[in-house]
Amino acid sequence: FDNIAISLRMIGLKNKKEIEKRVKYVLEAVNMYRYRNRPANMLSGGEKQRVAIARAIVNKPKVLIADEPTGNLDPETSKEIISLLERINEQQHTTVLVVTHDSKIVQEHKKRTILMEDGCVNADTSLGGYEI
Repeated sequence: FDNIAISLRMIGLKNKKEIEKRVKYVLEAVNMYRYRNRPANMLSGGEKQRVAIARAIVNKPKVLIADEPTGNLDPETSKEIISLLERINEQQHTTVLVVTHDSKIVQEHKKRTILMEDGCVNADTSLGGYEI
């Protein structure tokens, strides 16, 4: 709970009821409410990733950048994290930008894909899949 609430306090939110309401909402959204009082060192890698996502969305961003959100996670937890990011996109209308080297994630989740190599855009599926 406190790990997420700090994000709200840092932007100046002081209303304890509002903080509690928003933290509860995001913890439920990432399926972590039952762990609200558990210390971070007692969470698995996937649970820590969910808490990080909750902390990132508690301020209702328009854009969420997830840099290697499935790095060091097992395949099943990776699927859960990607599904969570898709739900955030659909339900909260947050643009989610996922940066990954995992081509399997890209293939399994057909969204706009931009391929970059050496800092240059080489392909963009929004252009009909044409290479640039």
